[in-house]
Amino acid sequence: MIGFIIAGLVIGALARLIKPGKQNLGLLATLLLGLVGSVIGGVIASLLGTGNIFELNIFGFIVSVIAAVLLIGVAEGVAGRRRVTR
Repeated sequence: MIGFIIAGLVIGALARLIKPGKQNLGLLATLLLGLVGSVIGGVIASLLGTGNIFELNIFGFIVSVIAAVLLIGVAEGVAGRRRVTR
């Protein structure tokens, strides 16, 4: 469990570094988006037969970071719409 939290934080931080511009996300949001991205990446890697979802492999890690970047983009879009409508 602690490994998932650390992996989620690392993946979320990498995704924020890759995504251009300033993101208004806190540490908890980064952690949660990184965790969700790591689960998505693990599932995709597992479905493609590169390993188990609980194994750390390069393909799963890369897909996890890509998924987290996309999730950060979605979170920014949702947060931006909330600010505009208020």
